[in-house]
Order: sequence, then C-alpha cells, then structure tokens
Amino acid sequence: MGQRTIIKKGGETYMQNFVFDNKTKIIFGKDTEQTVGQESVSYGNKLLLHYGGGSIKESGLYDTVIDSLKAEGIEIFELGGVKPNPRISLVREGVNLCKENDIDFILAVGGGSVIDSAKAIAAGVKYEGDAWDFFTGKAVVEDCLPIGVVLTIPAAGSESSAGTVVTNEDGWYKRAFGDIKLRPQFAIMNPVLTYSLPPYQTAAGITDMMAHILERYFTNDKHVELTDRLCEATLRTIINNAHTVLEDPTNYDTRAEIMWSGTIAHNDLLNTGRTGDWASHDIEHELSGIYDITHGAGLAIIFPAWMKYVYKHDINRFVQFANRVWDVEIDLNNPEKTALAGIKKLEEFFKSIGMPTTLRDAEIDDEHFSDMAKKAVEKGQLGNFVKLCADAVERIYRIAM
Repeated sequence: MGQRTIIKKGGETYMQNFVFDNKTKIIFGKDTEQTVGQESVSYGNKLLLHYGGGSIKESGLYDTVIDSLKAEGIEIFELGGVKPNPRISLVREGVNLCKENDIDFILAVGGGSVIDSAKAIAAGVKYEGDAWDFFTGKAVVEDCLPIGVVLTIPAAGSESSAGTVVTNEDGWYKRAFGDIKLRPQFAIMNPVLTYSLPPYQTAAGITDMMAHILERYFTNDKHVELTDRLCEATLRTIINNAHTVLEDPTNYDTRAEIMWSGTIAHNDLLNTGRTGDWASHDIEHELSGIYDITHGAGLAIIFPAWMKYVYKHDINRFVQFANRVWDVEIDLNNPEKTALAGIKKLEEFFKSIGMPTTLRDAEIDDEHFSDMAKKAVEKGQLGNFVKLCADAVERIYRIAM
C-alpha cells in the first residue's frame, strides 16, 4: 500500500515512499477451481461457504467446490443470498453464524459483492461490537478470519485488494474501508467461469476496473512514470479486448486478459509511490446506495462528469491521458481541446459497450442531489487530485445529468 508522505527536495515533489504488501496467492487458469479444497484445508476444518444467488449451482461450480472441500474433510457451513451492493444485515448474520460454529475460514465464491461481504464478516467475527463500526471509522481491524476466493465476476478486484464496500439499509449508506489484513489468502481465477456472464454485467465489470485505474492515474504526484505507463497499458488492454469479449463471450484468451486486468487494476501495484483521487467512487456510492444501480454503471456516469469538473486543475495530465490511452493527437496550440477529446473518447467507449453515461440514461432525476452531496462529505471533503465540498459534488451530479 502506498504511504501518504510526500518527499520534497529543492522544491520538487518526488515519488512517495511506499510499502507494497500483497499476500494473495493467485491461482489462474482452466480447472483451477478443482484445487479449492487443497488450498483451503490448511486454514482449518470448519469453513463458511459464502455466495450470492443460484448461478453457481446452475453452472455446476457449487458441486465442484463442495466435492473438493469434502475430499479434504472440511466441514461446510453455508450462507448465500449476497446481493449486488451487499448489505450489512447479511454481514451481521454471517458474523453470528461464524461465532456460533467456531468457523476457521471463509470461502467467497462469486464476484466483488460476495468477496466484500466475506471480508466484512471476517473482520466482524473477531470484534465484539457491530461490524458497521469498521465502515464508520469507529473501529479498526485488529484481527480477522482468513478468506479465500473463487472468482466468477472480474470487476471489483476485491479478490486481492485490502478493501470492502457494504451498504447499510438504515439510511442507505454505502461505505468502504480497508485493511491489509483483509486481503484474501488465495484467489482462484478460471476465465471459463466467466463465460456465462450477461453482456451488461461484463460491461459493468469492465467499467469498474477501468475506474479503479483512473482513480490512481489522476494524481498530483510527479516522477511516477513507471506507474503512469502501467496504468495506461492496463487501460489499453481492457479497451482492446472489451468489444471482443462482448461479441465472443467464450473466447478464453480475451476473458483471461480481462480477468487478469481487473486484478491488476486494484491490487495496489498501480498506486505504488503515488496518491490516487477516489472522489468519483465516493460520489457514485451515494447513487448506488439510494438507487441500487450497478456500481460499474454508476461509475460510467460519474467519472466523465468528474473529469469535466476538474480537468483544468492539471490539463497536461489529461492531455497525456488522451494521447497515450486514446491516441488523440496533441494540439500544442490548444491543450484544452486535446484534454476534452480524451474525456469524450472515454464517454464514447462506455456508450459503445452499453453503459449509461448520464443520469437520465439511468432514469435518475435530481430529487436527491443535495442530500447525496451532503452525505458524501459527512466525514470531510472528497478526493485528493482536487478537494471537493458538498457544493462541488452536487455540481458534478448536475453535470452528470
């Protein structure tokens, strides 16, 4: 994880000090889900299997996982029902289930929502208070249960990240927190398991992983060329494979490129030595908290609006983005034109993969703009690239209309 201390010498800002610590073992490729029992058994003999709806049973993945776990003599307890934008109520149920049965390990089989829910449960089991305390800053993670993952939806990058996002139905607050103790011990990633994803879900996942990169890319730190280039390369890989994966969903090579990109986008490698922004995620959380919109779709709406609001803060970075990611020719006489062309290219790409790019596209009106903006900044101004107060957040929602 990148530390927030900026070293200055002679008036210049240098790459930040950082400690990169990612313990997650990645097990990537065909049929790797068959090894889940072998990977899990070293963490104990009582396991909570956590998942969403019925898709893993319909696909046969559930049976494969159960057989592999039973072959290692692992006792299995189950908790399904995770929803997109996972709920704190189910987290609390999971915490109680784990405490009552002395669970040793949590296995999340699904996408980011399932993994985030599992992380919150893992933290809550080792805490005497309410798990929501972690999300409000009232508590920090001292200890947690270990977690493993069988990934079925490439999007959130939660399979090797330190963060989790959960929604509280009481007030519909969607909040995040992170701790390196929450990184999964292992993540099993078989691109074949993503073949059956609906096109919209695939596209929303693509948008989500791109947003994770963009949050890191737009920084005030200088002398970060390597991570700039890594961000740009990962973005271009996603863009180059996006339409193919939508047109040919059982193309293994394309699915593999997208799946691995989603992990790289959010495993913290790309933010080493730099401070990202993260305002767009916080602004979007209010949207999906109230309207339950798919997170990736919400980001497709908010990110271009945020860009239009802040681009003049550092036009050169937006020019670089336009040129290196989208191949926009640089107009030396009019850098603003180049910067805006890059933002337009991003919007056009989101549209081309079936994402909404305005709030009207998502049938969301301005009824809650003021309330959402105030909720978004309850703990202080948003962002690092440009600091945003409630008025600025509301302005971004209006640009997004």
